[in-house]
Amino acid sequence: MHHDEVEEFLLTVGGRLRALRRERQATLDDISDISGISPSTLSRMESGRRKYTLDLLLPLAAAYNVPLDELVGAPQTGDPRIHLRPVAVAQQGRTVIPLVRHYGGPHAHKHVLPPGPADAEAPELHAHQGFNWIYVLFGRLGITAGGEKLVVQAGEAAEFDTRLPHAFSNLGDQPVEFLSLFGARGERMLLRAWK
Repeated sequence: MHHDEVEEFLLTVGGRLRALRRERQATLDDISDISGISPSTLSRMESGRRKYTLDLLLPLAAAYNVPLDELVGAPQTGDPRIHLRPVAVAQQGRTVIPLVRHYGGPHAHKHVLPPGPADAEAPELHAHQGFNWIYVLFGRLGITAGGEKLVVQAGEAAEFDTRLPHAFSNLGDQPVEFLSLFGARGERMLLRAWK
């Protein structure tokens, strides 16, 4: 990187710091309490009026619980490993873990759905363009699609058109874990079997 590229790169750090703080709905005082960096210094860093040094960035990476290279938006170093982070979904307390980095074809995710109370309301149905394939790794998954209800257990698979109103529910007292392949354009999976 040339000097001008480094300066341009560093200008983006302030916006990233501000976005992280807002994403966590934290104030400058909140981050100051966690990181030990004064609110005025944090404000100057977010606006790009303060130089970024390791003694400031390391406590912020710890405060935001992100790797330093992610905090500063460091360019890729050629590391082929995929470092994808789980996403907590407010609906039903589900955790979704992306399994692919690039979404040129079907989206692949692992879902972990915690058990709910026995008297829980029926999950809200959603419909959208696409096609979904499900494989249950652990537990008993309830799938409602187009008015039909199906129980899929560990080792079983199911598929459905996501234009049908659908929802998932955990039918057991342990978390249910399942893999989902989702074709956003409604493409169907070509299945082949060895004879």
